[in-house]
Amino acid sequence: MPIAVSAAFDSGNIEVRHIRGPKDIELSIRRDRESEFAQWFHFRLSGVGGQDCELKIVGLEHSAYPGGWPGYAACVSEDRADWRRAETSYANGILTIRYRPESDSAWFAYFAPYSMERHHDLIAEVAQEPGVTTEVLGATLEVQPLDLVELGEGPLHIWLIARQHPGETMAEWWMEGALERLCDPADPVARRLRQKARFHIVPNMNPDGSRRGHLRTNYAGVNLNREWHAPSLERSPEVYHVLNRMDATGVDFCLDVHGDEALPHNFIAGFEGIPSITDKQIALLADYKTILERLTPDFQTKIGYDIAPPGKANMTMSTNAIAERYGCLAMTLEMPFKDAIDHPDPVRGWSPERSKALARDCLAALLEVIDRLR
Repeated sequence: MPIAVSAAFDSGNIEVRHIRGPKDIELSIRRDRESEFAQWFHFRLSGVGGQDCELKIVGLEHSAYPGGWPGYAACVSEDRADWRRAETSYANGILTIRYRPESDSAWFAYFAPYSMERHHDLIAEVAQEPGVTTEVLGATLEVQPLDLVELGEGPLHIWLIARQHPGETMAEWWMEGALERLCDPADPVARRLRQKARFHIVPNMNPDGSRRGHLRTNYAGVNLNREWHAPSLERSPEVYHVLNRMDATGVDFCLDVHGDEALPHNFIAGFEGIPSITDKQIALLADYKTILERLTPDFQTKIGYDIAPPGKANMTMSTNAIAERYGCLAMTLEMPFKDAIDHPDPVRGWSPERSKALARDCLAALLEVIDRLR
């Protein structure tokens, strides 16, 4: 049976340089359309059942985040449901993956994929739940729907957005976990949150990049998380439509969910450098992080991004722009592509299951601060 490598499917990304046998497969990552970003990969290896395989992904010294490869292990699955970590090493711009499939085919990815088909299943499932409404805010550049899920009866307006960067699939796994908890009628945290607030949830901010197998950009090659100062229908309709709805509802709390290539930690980035920051915003941010650290050993506060000096925040980014525009508590949650080394899992690393569990804890932390949001 011939050996084959394919990425011609939803969220697929790889280029074949040569296949000379199961231990001599050389690949490279295709760049995002109209941009220089390259890091996400997702492909199927076929015709190798029972054989020791060695795959080399080359040219990674020119990838978007070369610092993300040391200490990283590729995700692999033979049923596309259970994703584990393969033996992986990195040196001199080459990621080497070694794996022996039991069946004919194995799928490899930078992180467990979250396909657009699964996204549509998620929207369909939550739309059946009592008190949940779904709406298409607008169309992407490739005319995909930008989905909004709303639930809750309270006066506060809570916004949850994810996957501005499409390759950060852990963000939509997080969203799945958040929606599962919020839709559970027996969950006391969910019931109280829905009594106190109206939730506005965008599980996938970047459908075009997701389907195309991009790391960081939309169809136009635009990084959506640099568009919040002046989004446009021509470059960034995804941000344009969400920001218009935020203006209509107001925002009391916003959590923007992401993944980080290099840091093996879960952490929160705030808005400390915005021009009109208040003592209340600072206190709420500190309290939320402290509470979340208490609730789960998968979250920590010691390691994260550098804090911007006063007045020096990048106002093109969602968290800074939203905190400034609405005077609210806004945050960026970062999860690792590697593993959370404070509480490691040697088999799966950071995983869909742990992303979903962290979502539940993030909602529990929100309940502890929600009465102080206004």
